[in-house]
Amino acid sequence: MSLEVKLNVNGRAVARTVAPETTLATFVREELELTGTHVGCDTSQCGACTVHLNGRAVKACTVLAAQAEGQQVTTIEGIGSTSELHPMQAAFRECHGLQCGFCTPGMIMAAIDLVHRGEADSEASIREGLEGNYCRCTGYHNIVQAVAKAAPQMTND
Repeated sequence: MSLEVKLNVNGRAVARTVAPETTLATFVREELELTGTHVGCDTSQCGACTVHLNGRAVKACTVLAAQAEGQQVTTIEGIGSTSELHPMQAAFRECHGLQCGFCTPGMIMAAIDLVHRGEADSEASIREGLEGNYCRCTGYHNIVQAVAKAAPQMTND
């Protein structure tokens, strides 16, 4: 059995026929070829698959594509461009908030949500807000600095 899923991804209406058990992560990666959303653990532990669903960060490996029916999904590909980075992307680059890059898309999407919720006002709140996103390379210091740098630039975002 399959079902048709219609949603808006990065400002574009999309419709695909998928199996009912298809996760949102699989949907954006395999059906839409938006491979910036990474799948690390498949159990919502690492946060590499974080996307925005109606403006809120969610771990796409634990959301079914069918649950996103009619909703707005934003992936890392939908927040900036190579010619004009999103302020959070630019801050990650400037502060060296990435090494291998595997966690970076999910970390950036979680950080943007953290700023939008007004919960990035101190190093402690940033660290707490990013608890569900793992990075095995950086030790988090530069990631926290990047979020703190981008937050004031995102007030009009």
